[in-house]
Amino acid sequence: MFEPLEISRMARALAAHSGARLGVIARNVAQADTPGYRTRDLPSFADIYRETGDMRATRPGHIGAGHQVEAAAFAVPGGDAPNGNTVSLEAEMVKSAEARQAHEMALAIQRSVSNITKLSLGRGR
Repeated sequence: MFEPLEISRMARALAAHSGARLGVIARNVAQADTPGYRTRDLPSFADIYRETGDMRATRPGHIGAGHQVEAAAFAVPGGDAPNGNTVSLEAEMVKSAEARQAHEMALAIQRSVSNITKLSLGRGR
C-alpha cells in the first residue's frame, strides 16, 4: 500500500553498511598479530549506493526488486610489518569511529522520518 520513502531506504542501507564495516574492522583487529594477514575494508557507502541506488522497482515483479546494498571486503594496501601483517590498530580505531558515526547518523535519520510521518498522520507527540 505505502512504499518506504527513499530517504528511509537510504538510511537503512547506511545502517547496514556501517554494521558490516564494523564487522570487517573487528576481524582486522582480531587478526592484528596473525602473520601475513592483509587489512580488509569495504568500499565507501557513497560508491556502493551510487552503483545500486538507481535500480528502483515500483512493483514487486520488476527487475531489481528487493535489491539490497551489499559489498565485498577488499584488501587494503599498507605498510607491512616484519611478519607481513598490514593491520594498524590506530587506523582501525579511526575507521571504527567513522563507521559508528555513520550508523548513528542513519538511526537519527530514521528517527526523524518516523517523527515526521507520525506528525503528518496527526499522531504527534
